[in-house]
Amino acid sequence: MATERVKRRLTTILAADVAGYSRLTGLDEEGTHALLQEHLRTLVHPKIAEHRGRVVKNTGDGLLAEFSSVVEAVRCAVDVQRRMVERNAAVPQDGRIEFRFGINIGDIIEDGGDIFGDGVNVAARLEGIADRGGICMSRYVLDHVEGKLDLTFRELGRQNLKNIARPVEVYAINLDTAGSPAARVLASANLKQEIRYCKASDGVRLAYATVGTGPPLVRSAHWLGHLEYDWELPIFRHLYLGLAKDFTLIQYDARGNGLSDWDVARISLEAWVSDMETVVDAVGLSRFPLIGFSQGCAVCIAFAARHPERVSRLILYGGWAAGYNKQPNLSDAGRERFAAIKTLTKLGWGADNPTFRQIFTSSMIPGATREQADAFNELQRMSASPECAVRYLEAVSEFDVRELLAQVRAPTLVVHIRDDHQVPVKLGREIAAGIPGARFVALPGKNHILLEQDPGVAEFFEEVKIFLKDDPSQL
Repeated sequence: MATERVKRRLTTILAADVAGYSRLTGLDEEGTHALLQEHLRTLVHPKIAEHRGRVVKNTGDGLLAEFSSVVEAVRCAVDVQRRMVERNAAVPQDGRIEFRFGINIGDIIEDGGDIFGDGVNVAARLEGIADRGGICMSRYVLDHVEGKLDLTFRELGRQNLKNIARPVEVYAINLDTAGSPAARVLASANLKQEIRYCKASDGVRLAYATVGTGPPLVRSAHWLGHLEYDWELPIFRHLYLGLAKDFTLIQYDARGNGLSDWDVARISLEAWVSDMETVVDAVGLSRFPLIGFSQGCAVCIAFAARHPERVSRLILYGGWAAGYNKQPNLSDAGRERFAAIKTLTKLGWGADNPTFRQIFTSSMIPGATREQADAFNELQRMSASPECAVRYLEAVSEFDVRELLAQVRAPTLVVHIRDDHQVPVKLGREIAAGIPGARFVALPGKNHILLEQDPGVAEFFEEVKIFLKDDPSQL
């Protein structure tokens, strides 16, 4: 007897449920049920139909839907979540219906109007890890909507989802960029940040942004960076606001960091230089001034040596030419300390761990306030995974651009903090001595990151402004 062939097809699956539904029904079972049905009837179902989707089934406190268009599925989820914010505005926090959405693309089996398969299961698991009022999606979905929707995304890394055989790359959609803390900080300075994405030569997705209206100034990515959170936290924002006041600041998150792809095969100096090439080409810049902070200085030096025709001015702050493992006369004790830092980084990355903070945070910003130290720890957690942070440490320790210093042709300003605990001032002087005609400026202070209360902040901006005043690319 012949068996009927199973119907399979590729589709976009949206799974939804209500966050904390059991608690809500425990408080008011009938009222919660009626309110949910009202939202489904007047908002969710009509939005699904508007975006050419189909409700497959209701699932008690949620639903399963499918769309022929990935873009329309994401638009639908975003529309619903934003409308729910409006509907909940006057509702007390503990009484709100807040949906969570998971979106995936998968090959499904259709049977009697229902759909089955791993693609459905992944969508349901993604919905389960989404924030209240949030949307999580797989990398497959991101690849289809990237560049087609005016949205930004936050990478959550590879997630081991329950009963799913292989890890799934997960991304969350940043829904309220206009009302985010970063947007409010920028708006208070009459600035707006535009975040876009481009792809490196090996397929790694890089996030870059422009902010300001003056002549261009490109900032190299450095270890800790996040195009959104950098503006929110009292660590880097005063530096970036000060630069964006006079220039169109072009910034990007390094591979493995921030809004750029975290799960990457290559992390190296060569990869970072190539990524800078990708970003400036995406922006459409032919010649521009370049500024690097900390480890970004080595990347800038390598880029300037490779592309002398593109770099009109070079500013290097807090940098070094040779990484930790390339330092001459490195002692056994120094190697052991570096190994211990790597172990603590892997185990305590982003945690409020006194031992970890004493070794890492205190060496980076010993003069920080409690708020700044806490913000620095939070920035670590949000910017990169523990595994990636360790890979960063290993890669940066192998940097060596000493032989490239003499090849830099751009006028160069080297700035360093006199009592920098993390990177001794002598390493900045070595850079300046190696680059023909470079000017060296030592600023007062002891923090590796120039904090807003540091005595050298005003002098830093004045030196940068004077140095770039006669840049021919700015005219």
